[in-house]
Amino acid sequence: MKFGVFMFVTDYSIGPVELAKAAEERGFDSVWVPEHTHIPTSRRTPWPGGGDLPEEYRHTMDPFVALAAIAAATRNIRIGTGICLVPQHNPICLAKRVATLDLISGGRFLFGVGAGWNEEEMENHGVQPSHRWQIMRESILAMKAIWSQEEASFHGKWIKFDPVWSWPKPVQKPHPPIVVGGNGTNVLKRVVEYGDVWMPILGREQRLEERIKELQVMAERAGRGPIPVYIFGAPARPEGLEQLAQLGVEKCIFWLRPGPAEETLPYLDRCAELARQFS
Repeated sequence: MKFGVFMFVTDYSIGPVELAKAAEERGFDSVWVPEHTHIPTSRRTPWPGGGDLPEEYRHTMDPFVALAAIAAATRNIRIGTGICLVPQHNPICLAKRVATLDLISGGRFLFGVGAGWNEEEMENHGVQPSHRWQIMRESILAMKAIWSQEEASFHGKWIKFDPVWSWPKPVQKPHPPIVVGGNGTNVLKRVVEYGDVWMPILGREQRLEERIKELQVMAERAGRGPIPVYIFGAPARPEGLEQLAQLGVEKCIFWLRPGPAEETLPYLDRCAELARQFS
């Protein structure tokens, strides 16, 4: 089992480069950052975590800029979006952004994707919340065409374009792993149709063992091999990690609270020691 770290990198936390270099030095497999372009002040949509929305959601950096800086300053650690809000992007532009990041990182990018939960944020991007899953599906299928074909076109209900040229192509073939985040009712169908990995949030998944088994059955029926599972928000406890290992989880991602280096690095050390002990 491999281990990664996730943090809302903000204007008041440890910087993304310092965090990633520290994680790489401590032997972590990957570092992940989230995406929110903005947070509408209306706060109409409740936060899925319950209670008040944490301050870091208002302050998070652009993930692709942060990950590009990380890629330039590190050598081996993998870099991931945890998650990219795909429906809020133009898929032609996003395909180039992903391919460019995969190229400059030497094929280290992990494309964590989701459709989002904040309805006001979606609406500000011109996305109707009820359509977001359909738009995400078509966007990912369209990007796969751009990444794998010299002259790509796509004609769906929401995404449409005639043949285009777009380079660079990703280093990873046929494209960076598409890591589908989420815990919803239909998430496993999405993973099997167009994803490469399932990444549920541990604290929001009440039937993890059952759902992992269901995922592998669905994959087999679709003619696919076993689909890896990453756990987002893994417990910093040996017994919790052991339980996840027994379920066949491939990667555990520790969630770090955003803060200055003097607060973050000691907890990073604790997680690194747990990972070493478990290994």
